[in-house]
Amino acid sequence: MIFAAKVSEVPNFGKKVVTVEGREILLINVKGEIFACENDCPHQGSPLQAGIVKDGHLSCPRHGYRFNLKTGACLDHPEFTLKIFPLQLQGDDIMVDLG
Repeated sequence: MIFAAKVSEVPNFGKKVVTVEGREILLINVKGEIFACENDCPHQGSPLQAGIVKDGHLSCPRHGYRFNLKTGACLDHPEFTLKIFPLQLQGDDIMVDLG
């Protein structure tokens, strides 16, 4: 596990892009539950930091593809999967596993 950010740096219902070992990771806080995923949409590489989070899904701002924040599965196009990174909270530290 590698340090990514402090929980306090990711506002409730907010997002934060961090770079961990040269990779852009998007951290998302939904009612205190933190998720970590790649920042690029697997469809055409659009940055997901401007995407909308609703009902446990992140929507790509370019074409609206919706990805499950726990599994990365795309609801609309199952051939695309968003890379989700396992994480652990250690106090206020968000630790991610880039696997």
